[in-house]
Amino acid sequence: MSEQPCNLLLDLPDAQSGEVFTELLARPGLRIERIVSAGQSSKEGDFYDQEQSEWVLLLQGHAQLQLEVAGQMQHVKLQQGSFLHIPAHCRHRVLSTSKQVQTVWLAIHFNEESEA
Repeated sequence: MSEQPCNLLLDLPDAQSGEVFTELLARPGLRIERIVSAGQSSKEGDFYDQEQSEWVLLLQGHAQLQLEVAGQMQHVKLQQGSFLHIPAHCRHRVLSTSKQVQTVWLAIHFNEESEA
């Protein structure tokens, strides 16, 4: 645990050759990471289908996602400050991310089951 504050937008890794995932915190049922993208997108036909729910906040740049909601494909545009909840097993993919400025995401992966 860091006793000094950190800044998610400083000392960004170069993501030109691929997205960079940095785990910031991990606990049972919870993982927080910073993702840095630079023009990346999911391969055509590839979808994420995650066991955990995900809440994402776009800190810098912009992105477009495709989500499957109730059997229908939806396009979602994200800009700086946009956030989105993606439920577990909601198929989704990244259509595009900024090329001019690196896209910086804060992603929180979590279990939605309540503990008894």
